[in-house]
Amino acid sequence: MNLPPPPNAHSIAVLILTLVALVLFSREKIPLESSSLLVLVALTAGFHIWPLTVEGRELPAVSLFSGFGHEALIAVCALMIAGSGLVRTGALEPVGHVLARAWSKSPSLSRLLTLLVTTVASAFINNVPIVVLLMPILIGVSLRTGTPASALLMPMGFASIVGGMCTTIGTSTNLLVVSVAADMGLAPIGMFDFLAPAAMAGGLAVVYLWLVVPLIMPLREPPMADTSPRVFKAHLAVRKGSSAEGQPLSKVIGLTGGAMKVSSIERGAGTFIFPLPDVLLREGDHLVIEDTPDRLKEFETRIGGTLYALGDAEAPLDEDHPLRADDQQIAEVVVVEGSPLYGATLKQVRFAERYGLITLALHNAGKRLEPLAVEVGQVVLKAGDVLLVQGPRERVAQLKRSGELLVLDATADIPFSRKALLSIAIMLGVVVTAAAGLLPIAISATCGALVMIVTGCLTWRDATRALNVQVVMIVAASLALGMAILKTGAAEYLAGCFVALMGEVHPRMILAGLMLLLAVLTNVVSNNAAAVIGTPIGISIARQLGLPPEPFVLAVLFGANMSFVTPMAYKTNLLIMTAGGYTFSDFVRIGAPLAIIQWLSFTGLLSWLYRI
Repeated sequence: MNLPPPPNAHSIAVLILTLVALVLFSREKIPLESSSLLVLVALTAGFHIWPLTVEGRELPAVSLFSGFGHEALIAVCALMIAGSGLVRTGALEPVGHVLARAWSKSPSLSRLLTLLVTTVASAFINNVPIVVLLMPILIGVSLRTGTPASALLMPMGFASIVGGMCTTIGTSTNLLVVSVAADMGLAPIGMFDFLAPAAMAGGLAVVYLWLVVPLIMPLREPPMADTSPRVFKAHLAVRKGSSAEGQPLSKVIGLTGGAMKVSSIERGAGTFIFPLPDVLLREGDHLVIEDTPDRLKEFETRIGGTLYALGDAEAPLDEDHPLRADDQQIAEVVVVEGSPLYGATLKQVRFAERYGLITLALHNAGKRLEPLAVEVGQVVLKAGDVLLVQGPRERVAQLKRSGELLVLDATADIPFSRKALLSIAIMLGVVVTAAAGLLPIAISATCGALVMIVTGCLTWRDATRALNVQVVMIVAASLALGMAILKTGAAEYLAGCFVALMGEVHPRMILAGLMLLLAVLTNVVSNNAAAVIGTPIGISIARQLGLPPEPFVLAVLFGANMSFVTPMAYKTNLLIMTAGGYTFSDFVRIGAPLAIIQWLSFTGLLSWLYRI
């Protein structure tokens, strides 16, 4: 085994920083944007203090910030905005409703149709909006047909990842790989240049998701499957001699630990008093409160009062006089990037006052369901978190129509906007002009985003919400790290080590090994980071072997997209994990075979197409 000579000091430093970056990117407790900024600062400051000379010229440290203006990042941001226009206008809603109606006729064929629609749509639109659209539809199907949501959501989520591999705009990972390869002197890769192998391997993946996954998928109970009303309004009467009599309202609320919320005080028939903190409570006063049955009974015990059903102040609550919530509706609200709740707390956004809904529980992405406590209002919400809320039916419908949050409830339809067809036409224009080579995708997508805003399909507020700070930072940091790996010679060194370790094996095995390495890496760190780091290494391997670089670039692209095996590998995995009640082992059980199928398929197809 002939290893290449040791790299220079700059290469060693960059390789160490790369390992540190990969560790940071895999740490859930450290914000990805913070890790990305740390990497950028370390690179730029390091190259400024210890300059690197490349071909007789000093590499400007500030050039490592060029990722913020890179065409790949511009295209990613513009496509996020344009894709948001489709969601905001309800342009994809008819597709969802057709799928929902089809389930009542043929569940098996409907499952296949759902997978195909998801795969095709994800080739042109960011995966997250597709999953956001279909999740409420499939959960509604689950509730109506009695089919466990776990049997529907994971196949759909994985199909969106499979579809994203088919075109250069399918995912930000694809755009990064193609752009970095072009920066390194490769001929530009067109939008559909790798559609053939992606479609053939994707066909096998769809068959697996359609026929095999239902047989091996464990049945999981969604964390919030019970849709019966859980919050009730009631009257809590102040009894003579109780701890509440003669006390100010603030002190009585303090007896419950501050958990009791009093909306009004009824003092005599039809006479209501505003619940000011210093109001002194009298015998016979009725506190109008709203909460779960268990907590209502706890409040009754703590202040020594008597509970009555709303509208029936004659008989205390018992089996003959139960609590009622005729107009109440349960809904699950998923926190998605760009929503008002993302990165904020319930208290900060004044959720109850703003939407008129009560939060029953919070389910953190990838963690067990926790009952609502006073402290939940202080929890910073992240993408994939689910709130179980309850309120009047009209309030839930208004929340859906606002489009600000993803509501997992199929009892009300989102209207099909009059601008829906316009947004579809704009997106088609973006795709067609880029595919035909009339405009680069960065320019085409930027034009599309502008037209979406000018025509009113999106507001500027919607557009800014569609942008993801995490994506921007990880892309910029990954591009800087990729440039440093390339300029310092670290990519060539790693490629030489990889070839030496593989030994005298057939180049086809080296191609397979590279793709497998990226597939493993993408399931533990950011797929964008894996793609940008892997692309220069793949090209260097091809050059050292004297082979065309295109198949090795595609091996990096496909490997970096195989985010099937862990829930943290991709954002859509976290979304479906929460809604479907999946465990970590479920992703390994279903995702690992799919990753192996894709790996073997792409290895064979790339070897055959490029005669390796």
